[in-house]
Amino acid sequence: MDKPTLGVYVHWPFCAAKCPYCDFNSHVRQAVDHSAWRRALLSELATMAARLPDRRVVSIFFGGGTPSLMAPETVAAILADIGHHWDLDPAAEITLEANPSSVEAGRFAEFRAAGVGRVSLGVQALRDADLKALGRLHSAADAKRAFDTAQKTFPRVSFDLIYARQRQSLADWEKELREALDMTADHLSLYQLTVEPGTRFGALHARGRLRGLPSPALSAAFYEVTQALTEAAGLPAYEVSNHAKPGCESRHNLVYWMARDFIGIGPGAHGRFGTAPRIGTETELMPEVWLERVGKHGHGIVSEEMNTGFDHAAEYLMMGLRLRRGISLRRLATLGISDLDTGFFEDEGLLHRAGDTLRATARGNLLLNTLVAELLPRESAA
Repeated sequence: MDKPTLGVYVHWPFCAAKCPYCDFNSHVRQAVDHSAWRRALLSELATMAARLPDRRVVSIFFGGGTPSLMAPETVAAILADIGHHWDLDPAAEITLEANPSSVEAGRFAEFRAAGVGRVSLGVQALRDADLKALGRLHSAADAKRAFDTAQKTFPRVSFDLIYARQRQSLADWEKELREALDMTADHLSLYQLTVEPGTRFGALHARGRLRGLPSPALSAAFYEVTQALTEAAGLPAYEVSNHAKPGCESRHNLVYWMARDFIGIGPGAHGRFGTAPRIGTETELMPEVWLERVGKHGHGIVSEEMNTGFDHAAEYLMMGLRLRRGISLRRLATLGISDLDTGFFEDEGLLHRAGDTLRATARGNLLLNTLVAELLPRESAA
């Protein structure tokens, strides 16, 4: 019998600078003890492996923060230990996030030698003025050079862009997106700028000082243009904000969106695994506190929830409807939610049901949060 699959997420919490839009668990430090961090990450990994033996690891994702600031030998050690603790699928997707600075690009060959097969570049914009406004430390030229280096180094390359930026016109975005598509990445993550509480942009917005953001109607137009151009270029959206050539979808992110099992290693990392109950874990956010907790306990977990079958089903519904392929109604029923009342939303052209599959339409993707809230059974939605 084939072993149950597992995804592994490793969080590196440090960045060279904190971007004003970023609400991820990222921190700026003048110095990092890489040996101490390597030991702690390996310790937490061993603790989780003892809890979840006999698994087949199908994806590994180094995220952050800026994991390309890690010592390459730390990445190599983590990958070696994953292979020691579990069966590492020969076709496992191993991704590392990187920024397009010359320092990080200079390490690409070492990360490839360590076992990384896919890099995700945080480009964010191809316009220098916008990069500066977003707090990025690289230029558009830096981004293109790093992308060229990545393509020569890794079998698979993805990069991120943020659109619907301040004072950005639809024509500006269309031109920029065409430039990005001409770079021939096999995967693009394209996100609308979101103003999150607790960020510098959030504070500016609360004081009425974040000007030039698009109206809701213009935001919808940005989204529609994005879908049309990527579809025509052969990188259709397989998820609301993610586009790929067929076969080049992010297999690690599909673990999340299909509500499969994964563990989280490092400060602020989350994990979800098991059924009835499904266990949800969360580790300490602050890097120094996490490091201390791992030294004492072998892990930095500060929250652990036992979720019901319904919670797992709700997670699958919420995440799976983000996918173009949609969800399996049979699997949803097996997890605990059956007999969804979708008729009204189908009539309104927001959902489409075909046999066992339920998916959101292009119009439905613009209203996903509302759709999920309305679909969940009332007595359990709280």
